[in-house]
Amino acid sequence: MSDHSHSEAALVQFSERLTNSAAFGVLFREGMDLVEETAAYLDGAGRAEAKALDRAVSLTYATESMRLTTRLMQLASWLLLHRAVKEGEMTLVQANREKTKVKLSAADPGADDMLERLPEQLQELIARSMSLQSKVRRLDNTMHASSERAPIGNPLVPQLNRLKAAFEG
Repeated sequence: MSDHSHSEAALVQFSERLTNSAAFGVLFREGMDLVEETAAYLDGAGRAEAKALDRAVSLTYATESMRLTTRLMQLASWLLLHRAVKEGEMTLVQANREKTKVKLSAADPGADDMLERLPEQLQELIARSMSLQSKVRRLDNTMHASSERAPIGNPLVPQLNRLKAAFEG
């Protein structure tokens, strides 16, 4: 086995272990809970709060709730792809191909001065979704890092260092 294919195999094995980790389970649950909580808010209290807003803020509310929904759907897609890896329904290589359809940078929120005018619960959901997006991006970078960037030597060291950094940050 060549050094390149050996390091590719080690990276895939490491990434599959990471998908099976307790940290992924916690992140998955956090993401799915946030999707459910956001949907309930937007269909309930959020709808009532939106009606009470003045026209300019109402437009911001509509824009930001769409951005929030888009962001959460992209994050949920990523989490579900990697849960499929965990459940053995697809390989990490297959998930890597599919994840190109997922945009982890989708729908960043607008300007802070506009967000501050939104209802408090919507602001909190946006902040939590951005935190989740940051965690998923770090995990994605760790799991799907190109082995070509790994220095000669133990190919797991850079991934372990990134994983350590991701969970300390």
